[in-house]
Amino acid sequence: MSYIAETLGNLLQQTAFFNLTWGNYVMIAVACGFLYLAIAKEFEPLLLVPISFGMLLVNIYPDIMLSIEDSANGVGGLLYYFYTLDEWAILPSLIFMGVGAMTDFGPLIANPKSFLLGAAAQFGIFAAYLGAMLLGFSDKAAAAISIIGGADGPTSIFLAGKLQQTAIMGPIAVAAYSYMSLVPVIQPPIMKLLTTEKERKIKMEQLRPVSKLEKILFPIIVTIIISLILPTTAPLVGMLMLGNLFRESGVVRQLTETASNALMYIVVILLGTSVGATTSAEAFLNLDTLKIVALGLIAFAFGTAAGVLFGKIMCKLTGGKVNPLIGSAGVSAVPMAARVSQKVGAEADPTNFLLMHAMGPNVAGVIGTAVAAGTFMAIFGVF
Repeated sequence: MSYIAETLGNLLQQTAFFNLTWGNYVMIAVACGFLYLAIAKEFEPLLLVPISFGMLLVNIYPDIMLSIEDSANGVGGLLYYFYTLDEWAILPSLIFMGVGAMTDFGPLIANPKSFLLGAAAQFGIFAAYLGAMLLGFSDKAAAAISIIGGADGPTSIFLAGKLQQTAIMGPIAVAAYSYMSLVPVIQPPIMKLLTTEKERKIKMEQLRPVSKLEKILFPIIVTIIISLILPTTAPLVGMLMLGNLFRESGVVRQLTETASNALMYIVVILLGTSVGATTSAEAFLNLDTLKIVALGLIAFAFGTAAGVLFGKIMCKLTGGKVNPLIGSAGVSAVPMAARVSQKVGAEADPTNFLLMHAMGPNVAGVIGTAVAAGTFMAIFGVF
């Protein structure tokens, strides 16, 4: 009987109940909340479901993120190996290739002025950088945090890894993806506050047709120019443009389908669960995390506002031919931000169709965020 009692006691001690802290229970509740938003409200479910589940797993079984160095038998936890691919900047770059394979750069080619709106929306990144410095973060940590302002999760993870800010990678990634999913909630009030009803009703001229040759040359030329100016952007911009070249060349259909479907979703699973697994109670429940979440919201709001305000300037300069609402799409949340521009414009005038015009700044924002990350890497001498 004593043997049985001892065995049962040992089994009981091995359960998670005896090893969890109050912080773990809080994070389990947060993970369940994110799962609710992802499944019931459909807020960016492709990313939020794996991130939330990774968060759930690591707070029930912390050893799932056990590093090789801390392991008694020299074998790390399952999600530790996934996370290593984040640190090596492999998964974010592959996501960019998938995004490129799914994205039509035609609206940007047809209206090159969209680049200016995409650039204006990056103001939020540099506002967040200065804010993070004022709140006591190191210069590299501030740079990693600031990319949240571009509403670009993969680039946030990429830069945090390159700048060796792995300690705050979890909060940065969760904040970035959370704000990406909340684009339809955060942006409309800012857009309406900064524009008049008359401006929101502006109808833009139909975009010119873009030839196949232009679409093929665009990713090649952009890669050459940006990589020559900022070589550190090559992993992100290069993969983005490679994916787009797959799409537009028309001769590698299998590669296009793989990059935009099977490979893309495999990478999302690996990246999402590993990012979620960095949000253990010890790493997440602290003052720095609250600062990061707050800075991310401020940065995203600043980026949206800067895009709209620059859109207003372009509206004035063109004699009312540019609807300022498309400026808000300059953040990198593709294509959600463009859809929000369309939705707010349609609320003012149901016959207004802004989606294709907003896609120009939207894809320009993806390129702009990658360039901002490359700029920070160049500043800090990281390659």
